Amino acid sequence: MTAFEFATAGRVIFGDGASAGVPELAAGWGARVLVVAASDPARAEWLVTGLEQRGAEVALLCVEDEPDTSFVEGGAGLARRRGIEAVVGLGGGSALDAAKAIAALATNPGELMDYLEVVGRGQPITAPPLPLVAVPTTAGTGSEVTRNAVVTVPGRRVKASLRSPLMLPRAAVVDPRLTYGLPPALTASTGLDALTQLIEPFVSLRANPVADALCREGLARASRSLCRACEDGRDAAARTDMSLASLLGGMALASAGLGAVHGLAAPIGGMFRAPHGAVCAALLPHVMAANLRALGEGRGRPNALGRMAEIGRLVTRSPEATAEDAVAWIRGTVARLEIPGLSRYGMAADALPEVAAQGLQASSMKGNPVALSAAELVGILEAAL
Repeated sequence: MTAFEFATAGRVIFGDGASAGVPELAAGWGARVLVVAASDPARAEWLVTGLEQRGAEVALLCVEDEPDTSFVEGGAGLARRRGIEAVVGLGGGSALDAAKAIAALATNPGELMDYLEVVGRGQPITAPPLPLVAVPTTAGTGSEVTRNAVVTVPGRRVKASLRSPLMLPRAAVVDPRLTYGLPPALTASTGLDALTQLIEPFVSLRANPVADALCREGLARASRSLCRACEDGRDAAARTDMSLASLLGGMALASAGLGAVHGLAAPIGGMFRAPHGAVCAALLPHVMAANLRALGEGRGRPNALGRMAEIGRLVTRSPEATAEDAVAWIRGTVARLEIPGLSRYGMAADALPEVAAQGLQASSMKGNPVALSAAELVGILEAAL
């Protein structure tokens, strides 16, 4: 067993109705609060009102699509000018990542490019970010318990991460009721992102016993409830399972890393207007199939085939399931949920070599259980079109 580190949000509050306590929690950290929410401000009205009722002065920022460098820098500038003392992120992964990045940049000198990985200068975050409570309204990214924020860099057509243990939210409040209104297509894509973030850490080169336990629990819950949540958005048990699976996946990936799905998703998200969850959903069965072929040739992590077989047993609930059954179950689920191919977002064959080349450089690719070649990555992308 390799050495490992496990860290998560300072406090995790989970359960139906848990979000009701967010205004009191955040207002207790300061009188001036910044709320970073998804695109519809009406969905943050309950939070803004609750904070104001507790005497807080509230600023509201809404992020369209996914945060880019100008949005984060503008938010950090606003936080400094207004003397913001606490931040609340409310929404899907985009809103939570934006909140984490703004909270960090607001207290650290310089510009965002000083701290971004790969395309930036990669300097460490040294000053503690503003205290942050992360409140997810989707069940997919697990961003409420991770130490990084993904930001689009428009001039470079890539996404890059701002990353530090200091960026872990001070509190994560996960209320499954906030996901009830998600439409089926968004439930499907975010749910498959959650599933990906339970599969990739489990077979990762950085897998460890703590992450393994989280992945096993999350895989059992996601596999039994993902389709149910898509078919009936008010199925309380299914929504609870998916919210918990997303939370567990976020905890696992922060400790054990990810793999080729996320390695390829990063450049795709930067080059095309493609939602992260939908990209991961389209890639997952093809990455699993490519990993299985390579591992079958004797390449990569020695016990990864056994772990893929265990995934098969967890998702099919059959003690006789194999690694091939795991791939087949994922293929069937993606087909059942009618996940569109990547061509839906304007991706075509001529872009595949560039995406593969950028994917090879992505930090997530380092955790994949087998080193896939550029040609193998192009094959994955072709299959996902």
